[in-house]
This record gives sequence, C-alpha cells and structure tokens, in this order.
Amino acid sequence: MKLCLASKSPGRLQVLTGAGITPDVIVSEVDEDAILEAMPDATATELVLALARAKAEAVGSSTSHDFVIGCDSMFEMDGKVVGKPHTEEVARERLHAMRGRAGDLHTGHWLITPNGAVGAVSTATVHVGNMTDAEIEAYIATGEPLHVAGSFTIDGYGGPFIDRIEGDPHGVTGLSLPVLRSLLSQTGYSVTDFWHGS
Repeated sequence: MKLCLASKSPGRLQVLTGAGITPDVIVSEVDEDAILEAMPDATATELVLALARAKAEAVGSSTSHDFVIGCDSMFEMDGKVVGKPHTEEVARERLHAMRGRAGDLHTGHWLITPNGAVGAVSTATVHVGNMTDAEIEAYIATGEPLHVAGSFTIDGYGGPFIDRIEGDPHGVTGLSLPVLRSLLSQTGYSVTDFWHGS
C-alpha cells in the first residue's frame, strides 16, 4: 500500500518519512487563488480544507494511486488569514506584526481512499518570540519565510523564533500525523499499513 502526497512541501514529506511512511510525491497544479476568490466569506478552516481537497482530487484524478493526501495551511491572527507572503516586503510586514504575539495555524487534510474520501482540519496556536529587527532581516535573507504559510516555519531557520506551540506541532509543519491516522481509521485502514510501503 502506497500513499501519494499531493504537495511539494519538504516539511510534509519529512513528517511522513519520519513516521515511517515513504510516499510518492505528485504536485497538483491547482489554481489556489481561483479557489480563494470563489470563497470570499469562508473561514480559515473552510479555506484550508477546500484547498486540501482540490489538491488531493486533482492528483487523484490524474494518477493510478489508490491513496492520496492533500494538505494546505494558513495562519490566522486577529481574525485575518494569511498564506504565503511571496515577497520580502510582505514577509517583513507580517513578521513585525507577529513578533511577541500568538496566532492560529490551520492545516486542512483531504484523504482519498478506495473506501471513500474524508477530510479534517488541525489547528495549533503558535507563540512567536519577540524577534529583533536584525533577526527579522536575517530570517528574510534566508528566503525561507517567503514560501510558507504565515511567513515562518518550526522545522527550519524559523524554529528558534517560535517560543511554544499549543496543539500538534506536526500540523504546524504541514501535516498532522494524528489527523492522518484518524482519517485512515475512518476509511478502514491503519497508519501502520503504510510503514515503508509495507
């Protein structure tokens, strides 16, 4: 039994391989902006679940894999949802606003199996350290915050600037292992079925 990960995220791949699951990786070509524009009044959890589903379904319809997991993450602070910043200017603005404060990182999961498809969202509260201006500039210079939800990671250069997490840290990395286990269980499978392609 082989799981297909519909994501190019190195963090998600690392979470799975660290848990004994070596997935095939196929990146979806989903137009995320179009999906977001079509859901102007959606909550953060509704958005990440819709994006995760779209990614999983796009890959599932174009491959022969029986098991496909799609994920998407967004950071929410003060009721405002933010995805990937893409530019240094946006990352700088966000990191200045986030330092010394907390926000919620939502990760949507959508699993397609021969027994049906199911989805769920994990949410963890992330407490960001009081980064100095120099630390923010050094972090931006790594390029890492430009391509991740909320402009930070916990498993890379950004790790030292996260004071603590309330919730599943794997969900903050991009894929919650307890959620994956639950989704597999709901469809009649065990996470152990996928250990190293067993």
